[in-house]
Parts: sequence; C-alpha cells; structure tokens
Amino acid sequence: MPLLSDYARRKKIAYFLQPIRPDARILEIGCGGGWVGEYLKSRGRTRYVGLDLSPPADVVGDVRDWRRLGLEPQSFDVIIAFEVVEHVDCFRECYDLLAPGGRLLLTSPLPRMDWAMKILEGLGLNQKRTSPHDHLVDLRTVPLFEKKEVRVVAMLSQWGILRKTAGVPAELIPAL
Repeated sequence: MPLLSDYARRKKIAYFLQPIRPDARILEIGCGGGWVGEYLKSRGRTRYVGLDLSPPADVVGDVRDWRRLGLEPQSFDVIIAFEVVEHVDCFRECYDLLAPGGRLLLTSPLPRMDWAMKILEGLGLNQKRTSPHDHLVDLRTVPLFEKKEVRVVAMLSQWGILRKTAGVPAELIPAL
C-alpha cells in the first residue's frame, strides 16, 4: 500500500470508524478490498453491509440501484463513502438510505487540489484512482444534509461528517 494511503487509513479509523456505535446499521459504498468492514466487524460492529460494483462485496451493484439491490429506505444509521463521491453522484441515494439523524461519512479530494493528487499517484505515494474524478464537489455545498463537520486534511483532501436533515420530508427536497 502506498505510504500516504496507509497513513490516511490509520487516520480515518481514528476519526470516522472508532466513534461508530456497536449497534449501528452501517452501509459502506465502494467497499473494495474490505478493510473498513474487516476493521468494524473485528470491533463488534456486526450490522455492516459492504456494497461495491464487484465481488467480494456483500451487495454487488451500483448504489443508485439500491431498490433493485434489495436495500430498504432509511435502513442505515451510518453510510461510509471513502473516495467514492468524486466518481459517482450518489448523495440523493445516501439521503434516502439513511435513517433520520443518520450520518454520511465521506472523504474526497479537494476539487481545487485534484491535480496534486494525480502527481502523488504518479509518484506511487497515493493509491491510483479506479475511474475518473468526474464528480468532484466541495462537501460544504452538498444539499439535503446538515453539515456537522467538514475539514480539509493535508491541503489535499476533505473529510466530512454530514447528518441527514431532520424534519424535512425528502419529497420536499429537490432531487440532485
């Protein structure tokens, strides 16, 4: 694993994963090799579901097809999407899948610094992207969610904890 990616993984565990309640219903979008699920399950978070476009995910498919995949609306307390939203616009789907008050945990390159991430990938210091970054977005501008916390990390990445907007029916919030 590239040096910076390994360091970021350890920091993500401390910042995002350790605080998750043991009884939380968790969906990880883009679970890839499964390190998040392995970590969570090994620490008693047994209500974890990993979703990805290819096996060995628990659910194989595109999050935008969540109904067809058998997922239920408002059925998750936490959704994890590390390095996902720059590849696919799935904020509406995350909103629909989160229970009221649920949290969306995100990491994504800062849109204005994606050029630097490409350089780090080329030098082998950061993991290579699996598809283009066609949906780079400033996490502070994401609709549907109340912003709980968005921080810039190492001037390259943004980490967000977004909470599902309480008290506003989804049908009154325009689709993205």
